Amino acid sequence: MGILDGRSILVTGVLTDQSIAFHVARLAQDEGAHVVLTSFGRALSLTKRSAARLPHEAPVVELDVTSEDDLATLADRLPVQRLDGVLHSIGFAPESALGGRFLDTPWPDVATAVQVSAYSLASLSVSCLPLMERGSSVVGLDFDATVAWPAYDWMGVSKAALESCARYLARDLGPRGIRVNLVAAGPIRTMAAKSIPGFDAFEEVWSSRAPLGWDLDDPGPAARACVALLSDWFPATTGEIVHVDGGVHSQGA
Repeated sequence: MGILDGRSILVTGVLTDQSIAFHVARLAQDEGAHVVLTSFGRALSLTKRSAARLPHEAPVVELDVTSEDDLATLADRLPVQRLDGVLHSIGFAPESALGGRFLDTPWPDVATAVQVSAYSLASLSVSCLPLMERGSSVVGLDFDATVAWPAYDWMGVSKAALESCARYLARDLGPRGIRVNLVAAGPIRTMAAKSIPGFDAFEEVWSSRAPLGWDLDDPGPAARACVALLSDWFPATTGEIVHVDGGVHSQGA
């Protein structure tokens, strides 16, 4: 019997089998969960191909987190009677918001980054509430926002907003018995990471500062942390940021 046996888990953000979200979905199935994926637009075909690569092909529900209609109807469109866990693995910033153009990024692009990468944690959670019960868990994927990173720019600001959003959600969903936590993973060579100009700079930081070392091609450690938080193994933990980064966050220069 696995730690997610009999639980229904919604996983967002699966593109390819390199993504952390894909590995969360795979491991969740290995641990006994029924998994549902979301995707939309041009990414939908990629998600469906990845869904077929899971141990058990997962259904894919269309969801654009910037669409009020999609969010309002999500609970009715999911092929489950309840949701025991939700993985938020959603982030996007327009090209102008990344790569060292912080001072020149126009507000509409900043607004897009914040809405998709941070506000969506709240809007997704609220959309799933009709199916969630005491003991349910919301887990979001984070990247340490306590410092400024090269090239990360407004996505870094969005991650700081995500961290704050998770704390307020933990406050408001706690009385319902629903936990909200984040996993701050070290950099992984995913499709999303490849879209960040200057991503190679992260490799240099982690190769020199991670006490435990860090493999940029292994999403497994972050996925295992997410699955643990989606289970009932952390029944009294909420509003927390669990760092899975080889220890970089704990080190100075």
